[in-house]
Amino acid sequence: MEDFNQTLPDVFYLLGLSTVPHLQVIGSLMFVVLYTIILTGNCLLLITVRISPKLHTPMYFFLSNLSFIDICFSSTIVPVILRNTLSTEKSISVGGCMVQMLCYLGIGAAESLLLAMMAYDRFVAICRPLHYVSIMNTRFCIILAIIPWILGFINSSMQVHITWRLPFCKSHHINYFFCDVPPLLRLSCRDTWLNEISMYLAVGILVLCSFSLTLISYVYIISTILKMHSSRSRYAVFSTCSSHLTVVTLFYGTIMSIYLQPRSNHSVEKDKFVSVLYTVVTPMFNPIIYSIRNKEVKTCIVQNLKQVINPSA
Repeated sequence: MEDFNQTLPDVFYLLGLSTVPHLQVIGSLMFVVLYTIILTGNCLLLITVRISPKLHTPMYFFLSNLSFIDICFSSTIVPVILRNTLSTEKSISVGGCMVQMLCYLGIGAAESLLLAMMAYDRFVAICRPLHYVSIMNTRFCIILAIIPWILGFINSSMQVHITWRLPFCKSHHINYFFCDVPPLLRLSCRDTWLNEISMYLAVGILVLCSFSLTLISYVYIISTILKMHSSRSRYAVFSTCSSHLTVVTLFYGTIMSIYLQPRSNHSVEKDKFVSVLYTVVTPMFNPIIYSIRNKEVKTCIVQNLKQVINPSA
């Protein structure tokens, strides 16, 4: 513990996406635009589901939860990026770094598990339609929405605990744009194999199990779709599921490319690029994907906007 106290700095310095000044300005403008789209798109989806009675179903309940998670997920990263980019002070306190890591890992794991819950909801709706109302009742939906948060933050608490027991004596400059496990492991002068194994196990249990549950659900869903006699019915069902499949592919693909590759294969610049994809770009695309490919959502958004613009109509 004495060695730990001696090697734990008061602050860390986030080097950001780039050290080139004009690229920092371009990057900050990009993040402002993306973050504005994230907040606008996800808040619009949340409000639309909340005020539209026809969207008060389990599928849109989970979609609302996804929008809320996306807002929280990007909000743990983007404000810190903008502060560090627009000011000369690039530091983040040890406490702030720990909190950011705790929230980022917890919310990210919660989103991974929630996507699996959404796949299960689609499985029940398509493969067990006669029992859908009884299975996906309000109490069960709330339980399925809470479980990802509980498991996500249990996992993040464990990761934060074992990461911050390391001595950081190589450098206090984090070559990244937020506090994450892989860049912090590079700063430790102690062997980090236990931390790496822990990270792989956590990702394996949470992400791969979530992905496997999603994959199994869609195997049954696709099998059921292929048995439908009406091509119109097949198209309608597949159109509903394709939005979720697109989001799943974006999220799981980027997460696994960061956390499930050997340390020797890690490239800092590549990791930064991929991290931008799943921390900012994916939360931006989620409401767009679900709105564009979902006729019910588009109709409700248009109707609500018309009422706001012309209440007397």
